[in-house]
Amino acid sequence: MVANSLSVRADRSPSFFRRHPYAVAAAATAGALAASALINRQLAKSAERRNPPAGRFLKIDGVWLHYIERGAGEPLLLLHGNGSMIQDFDTSGLIDLAAANHRVIVFDRPGFGHSDRPRDVTWTPALQARLFKCALEQLGIRQTLVLGHSWGASVAIAMALDDPDLVRGLVLASGYYYPTLRADVVALSAPALPVIGDLASNTVSPMLSRLLWPLLMKHMFGPARVPEKFGGFPKEMAVRPSQIRASAEESALMIPDAAEYRERYAELKMPVVIIAGEQDRLVDVDTQSARLHGDIPGSKFHRIAQSGHMIHQTATADVLAAIHEVDARAGAHRTIDGAAPALTQTIPATSPGLRAAE
Repeated sequence: MVANSLSVRADRSPSFFRRHPYAVAAAATAGALAASALINRQLAKSAERRNPPAGRFLKIDGVWLHYIERGAGEPLLLLHGNGSMIQDFDTSGLIDLAAANHRVIVFDRPGFGHSDRPRDVTWTPALQARLFKCALEQLGIRQTLVLGHSWGASVAIAMALDDPDLVRGLVLASGYYYPTLRADVVALSAPALPVIGDLASNTVSPMLSRLLWPLLMKHMFGPARVPEKFGGFPKEMAVRPSQIRASAEESALMIPDAAEYRERYAELKMPVVIIAGEQDRLVDVDTQSARLHGDIPGSKFHRIAQSGHMIHQTATADVLAAIHEVDARAGAHRTIDGAAPALTQTIPATSPGLRAAE
């Protein structure tokens, strides 16, 4: 009788889990987030071990910048886009092709690849431009051609506007130059938010990035296929928590930076070649590159047929031709600080698939 009474009482006593369902759910969620953060941390360290720095480092105002340098001749600075790194240009083959005629310098921009990105400053295009100017000075470079792809085009423009004597000529590829309403920017900027952003970038964002990577690449490269050579790009480096946060910060800056510079493009007096994929799915060609061409007197504009945002990967010869075009317009045979003129390679200003707009 007593045993039966105790049994009934035990059955009627609610368990801790039933009495505190929200506390249990919160504890389980916290545990899952902590575990995912630990896993992402280990994966990031593993990615860095498998992809050690390929070049050298410069320390500029306390910021370590990783860079590679190839070739000889007129200097050429390559600036990669948001979320990318040196390997993007390297796997495309553009670095080696350009190095036949140029001293090619490629940096991991702040927060990407192996470069630092201190969090006590806002890394606008203007601030990055000043950083790269100081870096070039350390390398003994007083003038250079500059190619910027995507977000890197904004940095290239900032360099040319802030120090026109430094930039001999510009190649602006697949850039975003005028503010527009973009819902995707809001979503992509989330990991840059205080507290919540740190939580997301260290836990769920890397996992989502891995899951969505094939779709993202299809969107960026389309309508062209992702080339086999891009297989050498280190995806795991791109989905590290630190790089996801850096990418989110640059997404958040994209529209306000375009608004800041849109009235100043006519100040660009050096030779400018604008190049974009005709079917870019990330940036509208007509409202961005074509409009920029109209705002920069004397600029040249090339639309590349059957190409999307990643033109340096899918239309490498066209991008190389644009470099040689702006180099020729800037005076390819001028001496550099008293050095002998660089040898030049005869390459047509246009190639199949490229349409020029004067």
